[in-house]
Amino acid sequence: MSDAFTKLVIQAQTAYAGLKEREEGQTLVEYALILALVSIGTIAALIALTGKINSVFTTVTNAL
Repeated sequence: MSDAFTKLVIQAQTAYAGLKEREEGQTLVEYALILALVSIGTIAALIALTGKINSVFTTVTNAL
């Protein structure tokens, strides 16, 4: 019984080491984080500039 448990532990450690070495998903996560930060920055800029954008559209509408 102990021998079977030892083999199971060794297999689990080997599988964990193999997963630890994989980096395929890491790039996807990095790109997702960059996209999220750019999106948050864009939304923040649009919220900050809402008043000025509305005044430009109002000026253009009145000029027409």
